[in-house]
Amino acid sequence: MKGECLCGEVRFEIDGALPNLYQCHCSLCRRATGSAANAATFVQRAHFRWVSGQERIRSFQKPGGYRTDFCSVCGSPVPNALRGTEMFWVPAGLLTDLVASRISAHLHLASAAAWEQESDDCVRLEGGPESLESLKQLL
Repeated sequence: MKGECLCGEVRFEIDGALPNLYQCHCSLCRRATGSAANAATFVQRAHFRWVSGQERIRSFQKPGGYRTDFCSVCGSPVPNALRGTEMFWVPAGLLTDLVASRISAHLHLASAAAWEQESDDCVRLEGGPESLESLKQLL
């Protein structure tokens, strides 16, 4: 399986079957991704390989240990080695052809954003709205 950041500068490959995914809803993951949750998985270091762009990767680490790596060109979160393990954390949104994996766990639901709760009357579109004007009418 292959993966890349938004601009394509940072690329990687994973050999073998990909484990299922998890979504973390904690405030740190929300801030790092700008979304309701991050979707990711862990893969063994032996199955992970950088293809290009490692020199573009920058890191940010909070004093408590939380770390995020990102592409210095486009800002996409990118895989990082989990300290003290033989594992890589891999953001699911960077993967291409993700077919067999599914979300099998939701973490930190107690700190999930209040606006994340789905509503029965929420509009769902197969694609994007036709225009910014039509999106504003949906909100």
